[in-house]
Amino acid sequence: MSEHRRGSTSRRRTPKRPRFLLPVTAVAVTAIIVVTLAGYMVLRAMRPGAGAVIAAMLPGSRALAVLEEQRQQMIVMDAASHSMHMVGVPQVAAMANLGTGGSLGTGAVGAAVSVPPPDPRTAQSIAFNMMSSFGFDPSTQFSCLDNIWSRESGWRWNAANASGAYGIPQALPGSKMASAGADWQTNPATQIRWGLGYIQSTYGTPCSAWSFWMANGWY
Repeated sequence: MSEHRRGSTSRRRTPKRPRFLLPVTAVAVTAIIVVTLAGYMVLRAMRPGAGAVIAAMLPGSRALAVLEEQRQQMIVMDAASHSMHMVGVPQVAAMANLGTGGSLGTGAVGAAVSVPPPDPRTAQSIAFNMMSSFGFDPSTQFSCLDNIWSRESGWRWNAANASGAYGIPQALPGSKMASAGADWQTNPATQIRWGLGYIQSTYGTPCSAWSFWMANGWY
């Protein structure tokens, strides 16, 4: 080997790597591993969704931001669940006892409720006192009659319907009540007399008529 080549070889130097690069890399890798493990532990404690699992795989502040968003969602869901338990299932009001048969169909009898006499000098009081003459026990049958006529006319003697029904019992047509008296258009007692006769001949009792009304919306 010539002297020239030996000299060239001796002057060649191997490039040196910066001494600080390896420690910095090690620290960065360690930080990523620590963040990933911390994220994994948080996810296990919170039972997160898919978004948080992805967050555990992300480095640095992005992972923490996603985890925080997942935590807020869990708080909202927990509050909503608590509200549902507090409110509960809406309660359904029980229907009135309809007597034998247990339905509004054939054979059902409206519930009879014992009530005191209505205030005097009212249409209700006239009906209450007149019921016995038709064979109805007012103490048990008046509540059913009141249910019907309160809905039909509000106990108003001049209640009129576009269909032609008129008066407290809503006779259709109103002129039917002329059989109970010529003053059927203005006299509550005449209208009530006709109405009680109609119920007696058609349904037997006011509570039977009320049962039919509940099933059909008319009587």
